[in-house]
Amino acid sequence: MSSSADFSAIASQLADESTVFLDLDVGTQKEKILNYLIAKAVEAGRATDREGIVTAALEREEKAPTGLPGGIAIPHCRHDGWTQPTLIFARFNSATEFTTPDGPADLLFFIGVPASNSAIHVDILAALAKALQDKGFRAVLRGAENDEEAARIISEHITTAPRRKAKKPSSKTSIVAITACPTGIAHTYLAAEALTDAAQSMADVALTVETQGSAGTKEAPADAIKRADVLVIAADIGVTGLNRFNNMPQLKVPIRKAVNEPIAVIEQAKAIAEQARVRGYDRKASAPKDDNGQETNSQTGTASAATASEGPQVVNKNRARRSSLSGEKSFGHWIRDAIMTGVSYMVPFVAASGLLIALGFLVGGHQVGLVADAVTRNLKPSEIIGLDAPVAVPTQDLGTVLIDRSGLWLYLGSALFAIGDHGMQVIVAVMSAYIAFGMAGRAGIAPGFIGGAIAVTVGAGFLGGLVTGILAGLVVALLLRMKVPDWLQPLMPVVVIPMLGAMAVGLTMYLLLGMPLAWLMTALQQWLQSLDTTAAFLFGGLLGAMMCVDMGGMVNKAAYLFAVANAASADPASWKIMAAVMAAGMVPPLATSLAVVLRPKLFSSAERQNGKAGWVLGAAFISEGAIPFAAADPLRVIPSIVVGGAVTGGTSLALGAATRVPHGGVFVLFAIDNQMAWLAAIGLGSIVAAALIVAAKSMWPRKTVIDEEESTAALSVES
Repeated sequence: MSSSADFSAIASQLADESTVFLDLDVGTQKEKILNYLIAKAVEAGRATDREGIVTAALEREEKAPTGLPGGIAIPHCRHDGWTQPTLIFARFNSATEFTTPDGPADLLFFIGVPASNSAIHVDILAALAKALQDKGFRAVLRGAENDEEAARIISEHITTAPRRKAKKPSSKTSIVAITACPTGIAHTYLAAEALTDAAQSMADVALTVETQGSAGTKEAPADAIKRADVLVIAADIGVTGLNRFNNMPQLKVPIRKAVNEPIAVIEQAKAIAEQARVRGYDRKASAPKDDNGQETNSQTGTASAATASEGPQVVNKNRARRSSLSGEKSFGHWIRDAIMTGVSYMVPFVAASGLLIALGFLVGGHQVGLVADAVTRNLKPSEIIGLDAPVAVPTQDLGTVLIDRSGLWLYLGSALFAIGDHGMQVIVAVMSAYIAFGMAGRAGIAPGFIGGAIAVTVGAGFLGGLVTGILAGLVVALLLRMKVPDWLQPLMPVVVIPMLGAMAVGLTMYLLLGMPLAWLMTALQQWLQSLDTTAAFLFGGLLGAMMCVDMGGMVNKAAYLFAVANAASADPASWKIMAAVMAAGMVPPLATSLAVVLRPKLFSSAERQNGKAGWVLGAAFISEGAIPFAAADPLRVIPSIVVGGAVTGGTSLALGAATRVPHGGVFVLFAIDNQMAWLAAIGLGSIVAAALIVAAKSMWPRKTVIDEEESTAALSVES
């Protein structure tokens, strides 16, 4: 920190007539205003790189708002383009994009400091914050008649503002975070980015993020784990590899909280780390043992930790395996997280299998599904590859089928279809296995898989898979609590628990639940086949609205789970649901991006930048691309995209578009049946939603509201 004499000398030169702009009117956009102000600073010799400073300032604005109560905005940045510390003051005639808890800012202070002079930057920020607490200071600036008077008032108040007291440097809190979402695509990486950006703005935090997503796990380095004070788990599914963290204190939050409130999550983690220090937490302590004498492995996903509503607390991992049965975590949340874990592991199977089946049709022709089994089982490649089209294929059930493909393409298409079909046959078992895994760890995989295979055999389908997964998880969780002799402990996880768990689940399915669940599954398929156009539109509209109401939340995931389960069905009528759900999930980012194009002045500069990325995100079926718009203006954006999603889902289902591929958007268009109808549904819903967004924003202009504590925290983050 600079000395008092040094700071007084600098403060006296911060502002002069060249940095004061009264009754400024250069438009409403942040970017235009900042370009004008920094250009004037360059003219005055206080800066050299207008474009670089403006870019840095806008990036800082996107990380956290700088509006304060009283109609004051304090954008600021450190940059090599500044030649000296500078305080620019502007008083606006009309509303701009710079907003505060009281509405648009009418006073703006821009703090610019050379990048190497962070201490002065903090001193100026602190002094200005103190000066702004004086209502008289704000009043005289609003009444200043000329630039000279305003510059004098600012210099006097900044120079005489009470200095902040020097603090002893405190050690950083070292945090390791793991992010994981059910599909392993959007939220996993959005949360990682949000937490990283938040940590970079906090001087007392060192953060390492491990992503467990669809692209694989990017593990945290061993040295980062060794020095970590606390582990943050931002996930809606069970995460793997927690045995690496020994008995480290943990904070578990829903992944959406990490995306939307990263600073709050990090503050909670810091509080947990401090509690652990007070209680004598030792990083080097050995990993705890579970009831079977094995090292605790929290792959179960059941570890209890702080949530947004519960507040921070230190987690004792010795109790983690039993938490869901002892009340530390609600039974509903336990089951929900386990189901999401099962879906997360199932999605790659469905995606790969569905794409392979689609490729099989593309290569081998539309009839390849009828002959793929006969070709791959009964015919040798040498017998068929050299044949010219058409090729006659004898089958067991259909007699001889004539295929309009040459032997080479028929064989390749049949092989691709068969590979995908074999993958589809294990999907229910995989889902069941990993639901059990989410509830009871690795010991639940075998009973869950066997139960899922039985569900397919008896015709219970995905409903049976859900039941067997949950049942296997409950049974194994109870078996894990059993006290057994020492000589039996090594056999428990390998032999005894899988055998007893599989026996319990299998007998329950064969003797009690198999037939009722099979009847329900058959009734569901018959109902889907019987839907007329009106009923299909209404049902598809409901699913489409669910996909858009929370964009990755539990309602969205419920609709997606239902669709993926139907994509795994052998009934073509069920595949229409997957197409409707995927189409509707593409609407939010596409609609918000279209709205930005239609009326850019209704959106902030940050939203306009997000709108550019939204085209790609929407095309790839990443609904989360619309979250920044929904978070900034929920009452106008969310109802609009819900209506658009409902229109898309209903139209797609009514027109009969279908797919077995659960993800990919337009990039898997070749795997969509009735492609034009599907694209038309997406376009119609996106246009409807965009029109509603523009209309709502035009008729009811937005007043951005920022929580006062958040605004103060945004200022204190830099200090």
